[in-house]
Amino acid sequence: EKAVNLKKDLAEMQEWMTQAEEEYLEKDFEYKSPEELENAVEEMKRAKEDVLQKEVRVKILKDNIKMLAAKVPSSGQDLATELNVVLENYQLLCNRIRGKCHTLEEVWSCWIELLQYLDLETTWLNSLEERVQMTENLPEKLDAINDALESLESVLRHPADNRTQIRELGQTLIDGGILDDIISEKLEVFNARYEELSHLAVSRQIALEQQLQTMRETDHMLQVLQENLVELDRQLTSYLTDRVDAFQMPQEAQ
Repeated sequence: EKAVNLKKDLAEMQEWMTQAEEEYLEKDFEYKSPEELENAVEEMKRAKEDVLQKEVRVKILKDNIKMLAAKVPSSGQDLATELNVVLENYQLLCNRIRGKCHTLEEVWSCWIELLQYLDLETTWLNSLEERVQMTENLPEKLDAINDALESLESVLRHPADNRTQIRELGQTLIDGGILDDIISEKLEVFNARYEELSHLAVSRQIALEQQLQTMRETDHMLQVLQENLVELDRQLTSYLTDRVDAFQMPQEAQ
């Protein structure tokens, strides 16, 4: 009777593993929304816990069959063979569910990381847009132009590492068919805004550099002219002091 009960327990265990495999491993999941992906991750975590909890039952079956085999070798031998099959299938099921759970957790982590990088770069784009707007309607003063240029250049020195991460993470998820529509839309919007703002910022940078160069050249010319006027004033003053007749002066002094 004990052998019959153990045989029944082995059959029930095998049936449970077959159902678990069908439910958790043979479904074709399509993750088209973050909610679907998150639910799949949580479901697979529960599946892993459920399968691992059966380890106690498997151990009890193993011990009982060993005890029976020691007492009744003829009955125990057949059960031991069935037990080995169940143990092998159970270990395989555990490994596959662990693997799928790990994969889904990695995918979820990849999605969260993508969102974080997009958030960082969006904050940077907002800052870039603000600096570009600050370069409009500037007063015609050297200091104001120079400060605006330095402020814009400091934002443009932003490293490209985050954008590389966004591209790689997004492509990894899209290639796996995970959240591909949502990610494609997010990347399209982000890339369009990045291209537009970065081109506008570079154009403003070039315009400010040219304006700054022109103002510096003008300032230099005015400074040279001022120095010449001062020297001319000094000469004229000396002529007047010495009562030199105008027709005796050099032509430029006249």
